[in-house]
Amino acid sequence: MTKLSVNINKIATIRNARGGGIPDVIKMAIDCQRFGAQGITVHPRPDERHIRRQDVFDLKQVVTTEFNIEGYPSKEFLELIFQVVPEQVTLVPDKEDVLTSNAGWDTFTHYGFLKEIISEFKSKGIRTSIFIDPDIKMIEQVAKTGTDRIELYTEYYASNYIINKEKAISNYTKAAHCANDMGLGINAGHDLNLDNLHYFAQNIQGLKEVSIGHALISDALYLGMENTIQLYLRQLK
Repeated sequence: MTKLSVNINKIATIRNARGGGIPDVIKMAIDCQRFGAQGITVHPRPDERHIRRQDVFDLKQVVTTEFNIEGYPSKEFLELIFQVVPEQVTLVPDKEDVLTSNAGWDTFTHYGFLKEIISEFKSKGIRTSIFIDPDIKMIEQVAKTGTDRIELYTEYYASNYIINKEKAISNYTKAAHCANDMGLGINAGHDLNLDNLHYFAQNIQGLKEVSIGHALISDALYLGMENTIQLYLRQLK
């Protein structure tokens, strides 16, 4: 079954809006795992507008499933990763001022850069996933870097699911076939929710993991976190 990794950035956003320690990011990670989540994802940004550097160290002590850290591989980010040594790092090509990840890597332009970083991660036993658009040429190129997985950027699918779900998922199924042929694991994330997740999971062969934050945390405001995680897990079965 595809694993569910809960991105808890939004919990940190709420905490930071008021200051102090409420809601408790660390307790939320513990509870999410207790409620059935198979991983915890964070994306520490340079401005610490949600997850803070100290949060990453604190979470390392309590995440017993899989700790996935997303981010752009700046010098500071790499230093953090090599100190924490999570199970997985997801590299995104974000500039510092972006609100949220909004594009995959150009794996031709950044090939040498990615290959060198991935080699460093491998030496530490860290699995690497590369955030990427459902573009076959980009996927074929990224396979040459030595990455373990790709994370399909699913904004286009999510935006067009209601209009025409067959068309919306078409490039993603092709991308998945390519990734499988290249021996790459497949993760996915961005705007996946209770409405569109099941169809995506049923049609993407070899989907190992989805990382979901904004929609899941928003649903939990109405439904409760434990119930919400179970509902998302149900969509992946």
